[in-house]
Amino acid sequence: MSHATKLNHLTLNPDGFLFDPSTGDSFVANPVAVAVIESLRDGGDEQDAVASLTARYEVAEPDAARDVADFLVRLRSLHLL
Repeated sequence: MSHATKLNHLTLNPDGFLFDPSTGDSFVANPVAVAVIESLRDGGDEQDAVASLTARYEVAEPDAARDVADFLVRLRSLHLL
């Protein structure tokens, strides 16, 4: 299952509330995490998520790449990827 397919099953509101209807788990994501999730849900990959962050926020690409990589590890640990 692709990132987008798994993440598309989550309910995500603009305030960062995430709900997984298959497990009943809920999460709160900050605006940066929401931007990454939206990028992945749109079919993008890790590099697309980095580009999204650098376009939206004043952040250097190496910092955005580190943040995205760290967040993807967290999503995997929660079995959301």
